Amino acid sequence: MDTQRPHRRFNPLTGEWILVSPQRAARPWLGEVSPPPPPRPPAHDPTCYLCPGNPRAAGAVNPAYSGVFVFDNDFPALLGSPTLEDNTPAHPLLRAQAERGVCRVICFSPRHDLTFPELPAAQARAVIETWVAQCEELGAREDIGYIQIFENKGALMGASNPHPHGQLWATQHLPTEPAKEQRAQQAWWAEHGRPLLSDYLAHERTDRTRVLMENDSFVCVVPFWAVWPFETLVVPRAARPRLIDLNATERADLAALLQRLTRTYDALFGVSFPYSMGVHQAPYDGAAHPEWQTHLHFYPPLLRSATVKKFLVGYEMLAQAQRDLTPEQAAERLRAVCATLDSPPPARS
Repeated sequence: MDTQRPHRRFNPLTGEWILVSPQRAARPWLGEVSPPPPPRPPAHDPTCYLCPGNPRAAGAVNPAYSGVFVFDNDFPALLGSPTLEDNTPAHPLLRAQAERGVCRVICFSPRHDLTFPELPAAQARAVIETWVAQCEELGAREDIGYIQIFENKGALMGASNPHPHGQLWATQHLPTEPAKEQRAQQAWWAEHGRPLLSDYLAHERTDRTRVLMENDSFVCVVPFWAVWPFETLVVPRAARPRLIDLNATERADLAALLQRLTRTYDALFGVSFPYSMGVHQAPYDGAAHPEWQTHLHFYPPLLRSATVKKFLVGYEMLAQAQRDLTPEQAAERLRAVCATLDSPPPARS
């Protein structure tokens, strides 16, 4: 198949198709151009409600924290007790269900000016350890069935505060996107007796076309079915259904790979690269879930430069996802940038 002509690709994790239109990459752009990134922020911002010692929007005062700081979101999307009762619907098409859960904010560092790729290695490792500790705590609760960890980095991805942080939403029920992935992984396991993502990773590590980077524990690829221009997928090499299944070496390797990946993103267009990142893992429902493989999705919006982003509108909202740059082209560009980061700086004359 000529992949430089329009074609469709199948996402086995969601059961959805994406339209790939490489010939459109040459079209002129007269749409929105985002403003350049703001100047570098200070190490401590007295007006920031996430910096140590500062008051938050709801009135609580942050402690003088020196590492990772976790607190319950002051304006949570979920409450500890359900806000409505489950009732028989008046019509079968009008269904509602009570939902409860926990929403927490995870500040990566007391430094207002250090994003994840800029953190000292030990601090990046501390972020991963915090993710695991939070999953161990909340996953043991009977009222929690799923834990979603995510980060919206940059104003282009809706971050409401520039202080480097992520979030955790733990819910009673399995959310929509992980539910799609669970159905697909269960079906693959039932037919093949192996995790879907383990088989996919084995192919990618042999093919190498879309592999971006790897270490002893994790591999990062631009997935064959990627929607966002420079989307990546991070998968452990060993079978690990949940974050809590990672051993100490794997947690350290995950921190190292994520820092290398995000530094590559920053170097691509020479800006602090925006993205939405999320960890998908098996539900915390008491079952083993051998079909599941923990993985991380990175969805960055930038398309052509630091000021031109990809929009999912029109056809994408009403028909199916579509992309111009092929995943193979994106992987090639990212690998080239990554190679420059690995090269020693030129000698001074």
